[in-house]
Amino acid sequence: MKVLIVSDTHRYGSNYYEALERALPVDLVIHCGDVEGQEEEFEEVTRRMADCPIVMVAGNNDFFSGLNQEKELKLEGYKILVTHGHHYYVSMNHEFLKQEASARGYDIVMYGHTHRPVIDRNEKIIAINPGSLTYPRQEGRLPSYVLMEIDNKKEVSFELFYLK
Repeated sequence: MKVLIVSDTHRYGSNYYEALERALPVDLVIHCGDVEGQEEEFEEVTRRMADCPIVMVAGNNDFFSGLNQEKELKLEGYKILVTHGHHYYVSMNHEFLKQEASARGYDIVMYGHTHRPVIDRNEKIIAINPGSLTYPRQEGRLPSYVLMEIDNKKEVSFELFYLK
């Protein structure tokens, strides 16, 4: 199973479309919030380009969105929490979010908000932030996304990619 993980597109789709095209084929797309009104467009493009579902959560800028604040997914035996992260103080660091997700029985937590990519693996929980496809804030400021793959042995891997 191959999953494209993105976040913080902030009304702009061009980098999302490029990331999706580069990642194809994918089985699922996860958007960790701050879609800002592009839900229907992203669903349509994802359906047309990848013929797969897209899971989106609301970010702090998705003011009048009908999106949920959090989503729980179960993929190939992994219990995953998808959230934007702003309710968990991720601007400071993601330790509180990891503790909360671990206490609630999740194996993986995916979040956005900081516009800085993270792949943090430890024995208790994996924390993934794909960064931002529109307004990156990490050194070099390149738009970023993450690909998650679960192989036949149910082992999960993550790889960070940048758009140039």
